[in-house]
Amino acid sequence: MHIQLIRHATLKVGYKGRTFLVDPMFSREGELPAVVNTPNQRPNPGVELPLPVSDVLAGIDAILVTHTHADHLDPAATRLLPKHLPLFCQPPDREKLLELGFEQVFPVEGEREWEGIRLTRTGGRHGTGEIGEKMGPVSGFVLKANQEPTLYIAGDTIWCEEVERAISVHQPEVVVPFAGAARFLTGDPITMTKEDIARLAECAGESQLFVAHMEVWNHCLLSRRELRDYMSERGLSARVRVPEDGETVEYQR
Repeated sequence: MHIQLIRHATLKVGYKGRTFLVDPMFSREGELPAVVNTPNQRPNPGVELPLPVSDVLAGIDAILVTHTHADHLDPAATRLLPKHLPLFCQPPDREKLLELGFEQVFPVEGEREWEGIRLTRTGGRHGTGEIGEKMGPVSGFVLKANQEPTLYIAGDTIWCEEVERAISVHQPEVVVPFAGAARFLTGDPITMTKEDIARLAECAGESQLFVAHMEVWNHCLLSRRELRDYMSERGLSARVRVPEDGETVEYQR
């Protein structure tokens, strides 16, 4: 298995001979407005893609969308993605994705098999209290296949009971948390903080972490350097990878 961080939450995952494109967001730097009522009011995304869209699309066999917020599926991606490819999603997003023109939309209620790969949907919390409710439903996904590491893509969630349960049930060898400590001007963070990542790493035993969702969207305030330093202070650097945009990491079972 290999994982390439394209940018933010956009990943290319090579798994069991197939390539998934996760949470595609293709907008050019500054093409989209800042999220309202958030710190750091600059246009999004904050950086360009590290490679051409044609290279991102090369060789993909399926699309996985954790949820349809604009930083996980933007207008540029909707326009440029091949509409005939299988697209896996959470059930509440099915109708929207069909309306956007995708032809093979497969909601994952519990589990779904595809090409020898079992996809399982997990829960999460996109923040706390009223803000968490307003952010709507979000999901994580676990990929399992013979002779491959079990992969858990946590999605846009804070550390919570649902994440802890997913780790306990699925025992993933690789976890992709979405960090950045994104927040609004009021309330708690809506994605994982450095403290959340440390809790996840400690709960996940010997699992390797590949941390995404950083330094791109205007309200993601946690930097890679700060997260790396925090992991180093806690002796977790060997297990917590904080990749740069475009970086690829190979994982063996």
